[in-house]
Amino acid sequence: MSYYEKYPTLQIEGYDDSAWQGWEAITARLRARTGQRTVLVIDCYPGVRLAELEENLLSALNPALVINAEQARLDESALHQLLARNLTDDRVFGVLSCHQLSEFIDPQKLVTLKEQVSNAPDGLIVIYGPGAALVHPGDVLVYADLPRWEIQQRMRSGELDNWGAENQSEDMLRRYKRAFFVEWRVFDRHKTPLLKRADFLLDTTLADSPAMVTGDALRAGLKQTTQQPFRVVPFFDPGVWGGQWMKQKFDLDPSAPNYAWCFDCVPEENSLLLRFGAVRIEIPSQDLVLLEPRALLGEKVHARFGAEFPIRFDFLDTIGGQNLSFQVHPLTEYIQQQFGMHYTQDESYYILEAEPGAMVYLGTKTGTEPQAMLDNLRSAGRGEQPFDDARFVNQIPAKKHDHFLIPAGTVHCSGAGTMVLEISATPYIFTFKLWDWGRLGMDGLPRPVHLDHGEKVIDWQRDTQWVHQHLVNQVEPIAEGEGWREERTGLHEREFIETRRHWFSAPVVHHTHGGVNVLNLVEGDRAIVDSPSGAFAPFTVRYAETFIIPADVGEYRISPSGETSGKPLATIKAWVRG
Repeated sequence: MSYYEKYPTLQIEGYDDSAWQGWEAITARLRARTGQRTVLVIDCYPGVRLAELEENLLSALNPALVINAEQARLDESALHQLLARNLTDDRVFGVLSCHQLSEFIDPQKLVTLKEQVSNAPDGLIVIYGPGAALVHPGDVLVYADLPRWEIQQRMRSGELDNWGAENQSEDMLRRYKRAFFVEWRVFDRHKTPLLKRADFLLDTTLADSPAMVTGDALRAGLKQTTQQPFRVVPFFDPGVWGGQWMKQKFDLDPSAPNYAWCFDCVPEENSLLLRFGAVRIEIPSQDLVLLEPRALLGEKVHARFGAEFPIRFDFLDTIGGQNLSFQVHPLTEYIQQQFGMHYTQDESYYILEAEPGAMVYLGTKTGTEPQAMLDNLRSAGRGEQPFDDARFVNQIPAKKHDHFLIPAGTVHCSGAGTMVLEISATPYIFTFKLWDWGRLGMDGLPRPVHLDHGEKVIDWQRDTQWVHQHLVNQVEPIAEGEGWREERTGLHEREFIETRRHWFSAPVVHHTHGGVNVLNLVEGDRAIVDSPSGAFAPFTVRYAETFIIPADVGEYRISPSGETSGKPLATIKAWVRG
């Protein structure tokens, strides 16, 4: 039986009557807020189904005037010209946008829409769509939101274009790139001040099943979330190399071919579930980062990273699957200069489970000639021969609870037969594939290889001796007490994340020390997280679940559950070094 909770939900106290489910209830609540002349603004994240709003909400409100704010958007060719530098010709990588949403709007068309509002007769005036608040601030402001993972599902199904483009037939990698590098950046900037003053948030995640909560209740719920442990909603995705372990352990769809990834703590793309009375609201967990960065991250982390969650926990399942792509991540200066990111994708592999004979590919073998390896990779890429990995790359046996550190510039991949908890910095798409074992993607297309990028960032000094000395199982005892011991397991000094493993059969007291903590229960069925001072309700975590302790929590305690068998449990904890 699987105990892994796939839909963790936080119950928000004190706002039971502040949320509504279904179009009828939502319409009635908004109608109650209208007067003789009311401008209702429904601003939207790109991906919200505007047709559903029109059919179920706007028609029921019977407004005197309706304006779709997208009428003022630049046309597709003008947008493409504006964004050409950011979109690039590459399938995967673009340059991060620093645009404001107003740059995507035709100034004269915006003036025309504003004049329509000014000249409208008394009654209800509704302005809706992405950018609606640019037309009018709203006497009543609703923000319609949905998580990025749901946006991706709508893109994959062919339902959704990129914003301002008719490109459903375009390669999914290119559409995701446009969303990642441009749309989501621009609209996060736009929605942050709106969420701080919105009268209502409209959850449009599920088709024909909307939910709405007052802005005051939402903001109180986010504040409450920063005072206790919580989990974001994990999501799972198949891949060409994916395995079967998660399918069995997490009770996933048995008809799926495999599951390669689980994004268990990637707040940019995960959801956060908040329950207000009987109504469950699903929002992007990024909304918490945008509105409560200091309480969540801590002063020092916020000062360094801004409103970005810098730690990522995810799973890579190759048990019953195949090797990951052989890859390298960019050095800091390279990611800054080429893509506009201000920090890079340092990472590590913590081995949750491993089959006999499993291995991790890490660093080059001592004596490797860089040009010889690059020539061999290019030859492999042309299909002339397989890459001679045994000649050039260290293949290191992997077993349960091993920890492999992977600072940027280190060639690496997990081999078949491993269940990896990947602990890393958050820029999670910056993987330069060097070789993909001659495979096609699940879409039947060749998977993109970026050897031209990769060759510029490989650190050739990370050879056999260096890797074993610095990157493999760097376990250092730190402290111990009755029923527990603490070990440092990394990460490398070039990485900003610190990790500690605690083995325990008795309660262990932790402290955030003013910075966000991210943990996973890597051994044992379940544990209880509570507050020694009673500041929050006890929180149950189960095997392999990732959970977040906001900086503002301060002291917390992790104890074995009464249902455990008496064997030691273990957590792995990560935080940003000071």
